[in-house]
Amino acid sequence: MALKQILTEPDKILREKSLKVNQVDEDLQKLMDDMLETMYAAPGIGLAAIQVGVPKRVIILDIGLRDKSESTNDEKQVTRKNPMYFVNPEIITKSTNNSTYEEGCLSVPGQFAEIERPDKCHIKYLDYYGQPKELVAEGMLATCIQHEMDHLEGILFIDYLSKLKKSMIVKKLTKQKEQLDRIVI
Repeated sequence: MALKQILTEPDKILREKSLKVNQVDEDLQKLMDDMLETMYAAPGIGLAAIQVGVPKRVIILDIGLRDKSESTNDEKQVTRKNPMYFVNPEIITKSTNNSTYEEGCLSVPGQFAEIERPDKCHIKYLDYYGQPKELVAEGMLATCIQHEMDHLEGILFIDYLSKLKKSMIVKKLTKQKEQLDRIVI
């Protein structure tokens, strides 16, 4: 497995629509494995292939807090090991009831906002092995699925904010990028 670079706003690639996957093969499974390793290292709870520069309809998630173990400095370290893989996900139905969660994004580092989305969604997709599946998700899982599926359409969570708020965030991210791109001798 290999860590991938996560693209950040305002990278134009993030605004591309992702393409349908024709076949789940070893190359796609390797991409999903790399995405999972990248997401854990970031750390995040979801990642779309477009966020690592691959315009394919693939998302991965791990929202479960599963295993607690002692770290060397007596703090609890939490690891997540309940990965979920979605290839060509499609929403069949969404609830008419909404819920609000504070969302962040690995492609919009350090920025968070309350976003309202349907509290349940029913999706169909292919799993890690290319098998057709369906899932009815609710709560945080439904929010994460919808957030990651937005990436497949070139949509970021900041697109749900007011024009002013979105503009301020993009300016801040652009400035951060410019500072990182400077060469220091």
